[in-house]
Amino acid sequence: MSTAILSALTEEQSSLVGHLAHPQRVMHAGRAFWRGELHDRRVVLALSGIGKVAAATTATALIEHFGVARIVFTGVAGGVGDGVNVGDVVVAQDYVQHDMDASPLFPRWELPGYGRSRLACDPALSALLLEAASACVAGASGQWGLMSSPGQPRHRVHHGLVASGDRFVSTAEESLRLRAALRGAGHDVLAVEMEGAAVAQVCQDYGVPFAAVRTISDRADDTAHGDFALFVQTVASRYAEHMVQTLLQKL
Repeated sequence: MSTAILSALTEEQSSLVGHLAHPQRVMHAGRAFWRGELHDRRVVLALSGIGKVAAATTATALIEHFGVARIVFTGVAGGVGDGVNVGDVVVAQDYVQHDMDASPLFPRWELPGYGRSRLACDPALSALLLEAASACVAGASGQWGLMSSPGQPRHRVHHGLVASGDRFVSTAEESLRLRAALRGAGHDVLAVEMEGAAVAQVCQDYGVPFAAVRTISDRADDTAHGDFALFVQTVASRYAEHMVQTLLQKL
């Protein structure tokens, strides 16, 4: 059975494609998928596209067409939690859709038909991913432009709630407002991105284990646009390569 490695952007996955043994490019549902092997493990690499609908379509294709046994999402996110800084890594424990609002029919953020707001990631797979992320961060000091600035704390790995929505959060005001609203409802969010909750929902429906890791590229504030572009170009692919290959060795 194959492990699917899913990313939103080409830069987050390009180095992994280069390491594939016996690579095979397959077109399906208007997307390119790469079959092959990494560390003697069968994998399918895919780009989800940006946003929840594109990510859900890709996840469904991975399950229905390729029959993958598990899905792992790796990419970048904006940090919104206390102490979640650029260069840190967040392994998702569960997900909430921050733009889900079917009120007054359902409570805000509750997923209609699910009876809850949060979707949990697979505990066993997430534990392995957490180990891989911790090893990556521990070995990255001084590499890839990630050395902590003087007086700043060393980069850390966090484990907790991540929020997804079809919006790139890029102002400090919006970030603070979003975080405060979610926290007021008991959802203390560490990071925000645009795809993971949709993949979590698809995997929940199909009973497929899902785990996700996000490297913090920006603080989801007024500097997010510039920080994001630079970070993806210089760091994201190397982090993804290290964490994914370490994870595969643990499976």
